[in-house]
Amino acid sequence: MTSTAPETQRGQDAGDPLGEQPTSWQRRLRRFGHVPRPETSLRDRLDPPWTRPGRQVWSVLAIPPHVADRLVRWSGWGGPLLVTLVAGLLRFWRLDQPNAVIFDETYYAKDAWALVNQGYEGSWPKDVDKLILKDPSSVPIPTDPGYVVHPPVGKWIIGFGEQLFGFTPFGWRFMVAVLGTISVLLLCRIGRRLFRSTFLGCLAGLLLAVDGLHFVMSRTALLDLIVMFFVLAAFGCLVVDRDRSRRRLADALPVDEEGVLRPDARIAETLRLGWRPWRLGAGVMLGLAFATKWNGLYVLAAFGLMTVLWDVGARRTAGAVRPYMAVLRRDLIPAFFSTVPVAIVTYIVSWTGWIVTDKGYYRNWAATEGKGSFWSWLPDWLRSLWHYENQVYDFHVGLTSGHTYESNPWSWLVLGRPVSYFYEEQAGCKESSTGKCAAEVLAIGTPLLWWLACFALAYVVWRWLFRRDWRAGAIACGVAAGWVPWFFYQERTIFLFYAVVFVPFLCLAVTMLLGAIVGPAAGTGARADLGLTSKDPTGERRRTLGAIAAGVLVLLIIWNFIYFWPLYTGTSIPEDLWRDRMWLDTWV
Repeated sequence: MTSTAPETQRGQDAGDPLGEQPTSWQRRLRRFGHVPRPETSLRDRLDPPWTRPGRQVWSVLAIPPHVADRLVRWSGWGGPLLVTLVAGLLRFWRLDQPNAVIFDETYYAKDAWALVNQGYEGSWPKDVDKLILKDPSSVPIPTDPGYVVHPPVGKWIIGFGEQLFGFTPFGWRFMVAVLGTISVLLLCRIGRRLFRSTFLGCLAGLLLAVDGLHFVMSRTALLDLIVMFFVLAAFGCLVVDRDRSRRRLADALPVDEEGVLRPDARIAETLRLGWRPWRLGAGVMLGLAFATKWNGLYVLAAFGLMTVLWDVGARRTAGAVRPYMAVLRRDLIPAFFSTVPVAIVTYIVSWTGWIVTDKGYYRNWAATEGKGSFWSWLPDWLRSLWHYENQVYDFHVGLTSGHTYESNPWSWLVLGRPVSYFYEEQAGCKESSTGKCAAEVLAIGTPLLWWLACFALAYVVWRWLFRRDWRAGAIACGVAAGWVPWFFYQERTIFLFYAVVFVPFLCLAVTMLLGAIVGPAAGTGARADLGLTSKDPTGERRRTLGAIAAGVLVLLIIWNFIYFWPLYTGTSIPEDLWRDRMWLDTWV
């Protein structure tokens, strides 16, 4: 119901929402679920406190308070490391199986081997995969340059694993599995910082650990999981930078005679936030993502806008009357130079192997076909690289040849058309009514997790628009940056596994939804967000039921991952059981 109370002006403290009455647009939004911001101090809004488990948990477990405090301190790293250990054991178990060159490993494994041995990719002969699996030492590295359509960072990473463990399936999958495992740790820590809860952070990491698409991509020598790793690392750097800059603002604001932090327009608009190394780190990570596959460039643009808007929000909360102008004067130029130029330099440096050789594809173009052009004053290597990139761009946008497993991005969230990386049929299987067994590696997300993520994304968007929750906006930005750009190339041949770039953000969205289902603890300011108070006897009942519901959903997702385990690992199962797992006709 729309409020009929008269609209009022700001309270005594400029920029302090505690002194505001709801504006007309806020009253209109209440019909969609908008509620006034719960009453919290200015310091808590700039630097939110961390949640701690209630004493009831430790009482039930008969754990003394001093031991409980120590466990809480250790859990910040202990919990994420435990989840990461589980993820690592899953990803490295029989990593060399199937003992085959599966799907696009036929490109990246061989290109990586040539790259780390001679600095540029070679032109491999056809049908050489079987010889590599039989005796890789008998296969010479081709010296003729090969035409490749992706930047080199991902292949350098794959090649590092090959240098350690040889030109074998385990070797070319090793580093991808390492990054897949570390990404679970990153998400635990990022989720913990986002939600100010170790439990929710570990829950987000656990969901990533049991996502089928992330799992399969962690065990396959393709580039997309490497892009995901750098994107997630960049996001984590920006979240840390946000916390540090807001804390710096809070420390600079004045404190009144009662010890309460007060907003100050002059400080909020003029304070320089100083050296921001985490934002610089984000620029390097985004450059590495871009230097693995070009879709990282879209993430660079989205995250750059997101971090600038975070600065606007911080200065507004601190009391800035004109926060956009303050950010334009104080933050925009440093933000640009710590991300965009850094990412571009990182990208160019990644081509060092191609630059220092004279045998790479198109390496000598400037000295031959490009000789005498208007840009001849530029270094030959730079003009040759620019020409190479133009040719690659034309290839990517013109890639429209049909493929059995291509899919439209509209169908990705519902897992409309997964990609079969490997399939092998075996006769003489007595356990099957058809007499056949099937072994398959299917690049598909854990269905229940992804289908729940559809609802979670709707909740995240709603919470961002109507609750003004920056965490929801950040999650939505991560999903949009990895997903939306593909809608501009719907005529191009694209695949579901490209979605692995935004899978961590789907897990964060599901975590936020599950956290809302559980509800806030008694006595927290967030209870006002749900219309509950610590004296409301229905509050604890609602929280108990919410915890049960959320727990059941998590257990179902874990069960679903276990159920599809044979399809993720190439385990041979009777064909009847394989067909039982083909829930949709488009999965076959």
